[in-house]
Amino acid sequence: MLPDKYRYVVVEGPIGAGKTSLARRLAQHTGAVALLEKPDENPFLARFYQDPPRHALATQLFFLFQRGNEVRDLAQMDLFRASTVADYLFDKDPLFARLNLNDAEFALYQQIYRTLQLQVPVPDLVIYLQAAPETLAERVRRRAQPYEQTISDDYLLRVAQGYSDFFYHYEAAPVLMVNTEHLNFEDEDEDFTLLLRRIEEMRGPREFFSRG
Repeated sequence: MLPDKYRYVVVEGPIGAGKTSLARRLAQHTGAVALLEKPDENPFLARFYQDPPRHALATQLFFLFQRGNEVRDLAQMDLFRASTVADYLFDKDPLFARLNLNDAEFALYQQIYRTLQLQVPVPDLVIYLQAAPETLAERVRRRAQPYEQTISDDYLLRVAQGYSDFFYHYEAAPVLMVNTEHLNFEDEDEDFTLLLRRIEEMRGPREFFSRG
């Protein structure tokens, strides 16, 4: 189980970091509600990877409204009645918008984002998963999602750097930064147990966990 103070936990990280598998396992282990991204529901995503300039705005706005509706519902629930583990942080959404939109599109996006942001609860803990860009690229290729096979290594590098910059300045919630290069939380019970223990031992607003 997680400490009682962690009722709303977010697992975050760049594409290929393993956030969804870890969020799902944490939710199953603790009996929490899993709040997971649904990329397959975005009708623009596959087209975005094929032609980013043409489909970036539609893709980003679909995700923005999808995530905004989910976290708005979460805010309206009794957050202290049931724990929640999510695989995305709403505050991070502008990271992808800044990477993918032109200036005029990003200005429009920001107007909409600021409206939705007022409804978002703050996590009790953010688990930020990190890995080298080449590791992320290998994991993306290995999981063989059809729409991900056109993602370039350069794009994955820019996403990873964007995450690094974002969390360097993020102070809204405690952050446990996890180097996943030698950790497999989905398949290795020992690694998962070590992470649970590290979460229990966390005392500061920003701490680091790695292995090997």
